[in-house]
Amino acid sequence: PPTPLLFPSILLASVLLASTAFAEAHWPSFRGPSASGISEGAAMPETWDVDSGENVVWKTAIPGLGVSSPIVWGDQLFVTTAVSETGDADLKVGLYGDIASANDNGVQSWRLYALDRHTGEVQWFREAKKGEPRSARHTKASHANATPATDGERVAAHFGSEGLFVWDLSGKLLWKKDFGELVSAFFRVPQAGWGYSSSPLFHDGKLLVLHDVIGDSALLALDAATGEILWQTQRQDVPTWGTPTVVSAGGRTQVVVNGFQQMAGYDLETGKKLWHMGGGGDIPVPTPVFAHGLIYLASAHGPAAPLFALRPDASGEIEPKASPESAVAWHQAKVGVYMQTPLVYGDEVYACRNNGGLQVFDAKTGELHYKTRLASGKGFTASPVGSDGKVYFTAETGEVYVIEAGPGPELKTLAVNDLGELAMATPAIAEGTLYFRGRRHLFAVSQKPEKDVADEVSKAEEAASP
Repeated sequence: PPTPLLFPSILLASVLLASTAFAEAHWPSFRGPSASGISEGAAMPETWDVDSGENVVWKTAIPGLGVSSPIVWGDQLFVTTAVSETGDADLKVGLYGDIASANDNGVQSWRLYALDRHTGEVQWFREAKKGEPRSARHTKASHANATPATDGERVAAHFGSEGLFVWDLSGKLLWKKDFGELVSAFFRVPQAGWGYSSSPLFHDGKLLVLHDVIGDSALLALDAATGEILWQTQRQDVPTWGTPTVVSAGGRTQVVVNGFQQMAGYDLETGKKLWHMGGGGDIPVPTPVFAHGLIYLASAHGPAAPLFALRPDASGEIEPKASPESAVAWHQAKVGVYMQTPLVYGDEVYACRNNGGLQVFDAKTGELHYKTRLASGKGFTASPVGSDGKVYFTAETGEVYVIEAGPGPELKTLAVNDLGELAMATPAIAEGTLYFRGRRHLFAVSQKPEKDVADEVSKAEEAASP
């Protein structure tokens, strides 16, 4: 298996663990706890340098091609990939509008990797399946798009048409399910296969999966222990690429999903549809977010590119217009959030377009605080994450823009750090460490430099001496 390059030592990780005992140790699914994109409780790095190793704890090579995000549970990190038997798979980044599929239909090995998150050492990997893919992928996607999920006992990886697989944390396969071909394609040109990417989600003994595809779209709840389908609710929608979010508010728990024809909420226990709303962009990718007592939904493409803030007690069919009497608390019509899930951090919503155009809104009222551009000529696909008063935006070419969180009135860029390779995946955060997934490597980035760690260890040894 691949071996990690440690920066500067395993000792660094142990000291960091001790110094961040009250920080969040889990990032269990896409965008972390409750899909928030936020982890607090530890000092976070502002700058790092991959070449020198400054603030880089470790760097581990992962074979194949995957644009799924890493997840973390305790001491373990998990990530998926698809390894092509025919050699290196192409990944075409940048700002372009080609809807064609990639020429990547040779034999693939779909895998889940488990790493020690403190050292980057590969503990094990499991091959879920090997063969020719049933479905095509986009030139900016992979055959491993969906982020895995864990509930602390199991880890699930959904490879779309290749199936859903659930292991325990030691790598023992518990169950798997084949749903047949799930055609995730541009509905106006169905032959343009782009690849499945909705990530699974564990909640309260259930594993939730969204199959918005060409044909019979559905939201499913499976028994996390056995894979038995507990309920399956058909959806009247075209292919979407977002992940479900569970929202508990107002005395009920619902599963909220994005959509073009039907953004909707469903009862967690029964799958019954509680509310639905149209008016979105026709290629919905962002995941719903719940904060400040509101559900935030964004989408783009076609004539619509809205950002909605909904009250969670919504019911029935909703008109996509804001008013004091409406379920829509506020609405911005043309923010153009296409690939990224907006970040609600503090009292602000950060909505970044795929061309780097950033708009920052008041989370409660929708008032625009400021708009700017992070960079020109670069694509942005990874969703932003926030921690320690900082927001991190990852460009497709590997530059990470670190900005100061807050209402502005203008952008304050703290640093721009280069990972040195392409980066499409949303990073994970646990106990003060950022975990980036690049084209070829996983990176662990933390604030502590080696000198400070050595000083802390020396002081601790002195204090412990009789």
